[in-house]
Amino acid sequence: MSLQVTTLDGASTGLGDSTLDGFRQSVRGDVILATDPQYGAARPVWNGNIQKSPAMIVRCAGVSDVQRCIDFARTHSVLLSIRGGGHSAPGYGSNDGGMVLDMGPMKGIQVDPTGRIARVQGGVLWREFDHETQAFGLATTGGTVSNTGVAGLTLGGGLGWLMGKHGATVDNLLSADVVTADGQFRKASVAENPDLFWALRGGGGNFGAVTSFEFNLHPISQTLSGLVLWPLSQARDVLRRYRDFAATLPDEAEAYAALLTSPDGVPMVALILGYNGDLAAGESLFAPLRAFGSPAADMVAPMSYGARQVMLDQPGAIHGLHRYWRSAFTEQLSDGFLDVLIEGAHGFTSPLSALFLFHVHGAITRVPEGETAFAARRTQWDFDVIGQWEDATESARHIGWVRELWTRLEPHASATTYINHMAAEDRAETVRASYGANYQRLRELKRRWDPTNLFRVNSNIAPA
Repeated sequence: MSLQVTTLDGASTGLGDSTLDGFRQSVRGDVILATDPQYGAARPVWNGNIQKSPAMIVRCAGVSDVQRCIDFARTHSVLLSIRGGGHSAPGYGSNDGGMVLDMGPMKGIQVDPTGRIARVQGGVLWREFDHETQAFGLATTGGTVSNTGVAGLTLGGGLGWLMGKHGATVDNLLSADVVTADGQFRKASVAENPDLFWALRGGGGNFGAVTSFEFNLHPISQTLSGLVLWPLSQARDVLRRYRDFAATLPDEAEAYAALLTSPDGVPMVALILGYNGDLAAGESLFAPLRAFGSPAADMVAPMSYGARQVMLDQPGAIHGLHRYWRSAFTEQLSDGFLDVLIEGAHGFTSPLSALFLFHVHGAITRVPEGETAFAARRTQWDFDVIGQWEDATESARHIGWVRELWTRLEPHASATTYINHMAAEDRAETVRASYGANYQRLRELKRRWDPTNLFRVNSNIAPA
């Protein structure tokens, strides 16, 4: 008997029982095959529309297991996916017929409140990170929903609620422990393996399996945050007002916009606001915007940072929803672009779908483009067309809505995309453009650290 696996070149090969038995005995964690009872629970990822069937899933218990997985995949040329939180919309945390190196069980978190540093393992989710750091009134830039994996968000750059004041997630990364394609454990920082550290800060998982991260933390506990909702009939005026308001934002403020559906099934326009500073200053800043037009609901209020991190979790970030999305950056919210967005909201095929505008501004834009691999250092918007639904039999209809709307929005977009929001069908040219002047250096570092492109199930950077 042998286990059929997909190889790096897409072919199929068999692994004998003795090979598998030897591998099982070499790791502490669980090696799960499709015939094992745990497989059904271990296989799914966050995006329920990703229904891939890896030949084996290894639930790693520690760094040694990560090394054994990488050595095994390299030696036997097995297709390899790295899974941290499994939150990738294109499903990069899985594959068909290969190995999934799953760091989900690796949940260690250490907080140094005096030094304002947190050290976390590769399987930690942001809600777990926030739970520990908020015990000391500390945080770092960590996305906009709480069930995102720390690893994936960080390696793709890391947009989030604190980016205006404290930069991207990678701007707060002090060091990383990583197992590279040769199976060796290395520390990467400004002082050790600085080129690898540069590449990890935005390189999207192309350079190794990061087993732990060390972050700089900032004092933050109370925020002024929440949504203001208007009927869709006011969307044109609200979004134009939002466009003007966003140009005036101080670093302490975040203002995002969305077209979404209310709990009672009515499409609406929303502004999603957050202030990371003096609450009275936040109230004064947001007051004119909150009073604009005729809001249907104003939910902006003082809340803890931890509460803000979960306020968008339901229903949009529920684990297991079927999802399909497209995304790009734009530096202009033209009237024509906004009109197309509004037309798209009138045609929602699912009450779970949404259109988002995430404003990138402040500290994150003042870091030179070449300082990290993450290159999105201009004031701009990350806009996302997100189709979400529950019934798998309706996939074609909801995907069709996203694709049709995207064909009308794409002419208004730049050629670049936030790496963490890339779709599986985004072309290699989009990856290249999104890294800008950093792309050639990344290719050269890929040749050094992963010459056979073992880490290829991602927004891939091919070795030079």
